[in-house]
Amino acid sequence: MNKTVEIVNEWASFEVKHPDGNIEDFCRHYLGRKREQKTKGTLVGGVVPAFTQGLLLKIIGRISKLNMYFANAALKGTELNQIEEYGILVTIKQEGKPKKTEVIYANLFELSSGTDMLNRMKKRGLIKEYDDKEDRRSKRIELTSKGEKVIEECHGRIRKNAMMIMNDLTEDDRELCIQLLKNVEIKFSAFWQKNRGKEFEEIYKELVGEKKNQGKKV
Repeated sequence: MNKTVEIVNEWASFEVKHPDGNIEDFCRHYLGRKREQKTKGTLVGGVVPAFTQGLLLKIIGRISKLNMYFANAALKGTELNQIEEYGILVTIKQEGKPKKTEVIYANLFELSSGTDMLNRMKKRGLIKEYDDKEDRRSKRIELTSKGEKVIEECHGRIRKNAMMIMNDLTEDDRELCIQLLKNVEIKFSAFWQKNRGKEFEEIYKELVGEKKNQGKKV
């Protein structure tokens, strides 16, 4: 096949799957597919899923748990007890004076557990809350001066942890991972918040549909 035709076909295939991707994204994607990294040890612990969706999710899940373990270790000696508290503080700082529910759902907490965590952080003097002037049924929260200082202290530790865990990946590989996974995160973060409480089969049918999977193993 003519090389020009080959690259055009590759681009067309990429564009269908990643309509928002640019030329740099395409180059990373193409080179990433051609470059196979050697496995340096045993892949995942326990049962290895026999289907790619399951294996990918297990890898992501294990990396997430390892990140939480090392991040929590990095936070020892600070005012924070776990990485989720850091995420909450950063969300509040970024949003200014958000509603409590906005912070809770942005960090993928259920209302009860998120409220409990915010109350514990309020008792430790990291955040403060007050009535929403426009909606008396809601509460807004903001950082205290102590909370601001804690973010500054913890930011470097969390950054070092992220750099440590992703150290073996090149910048291009990290960009490629973000490119491939960002739309999954965007889609399900929005869907989760709007469809809390639904039965799984209802969620599955809405997102995947029955016809698409007839006769296929899932």
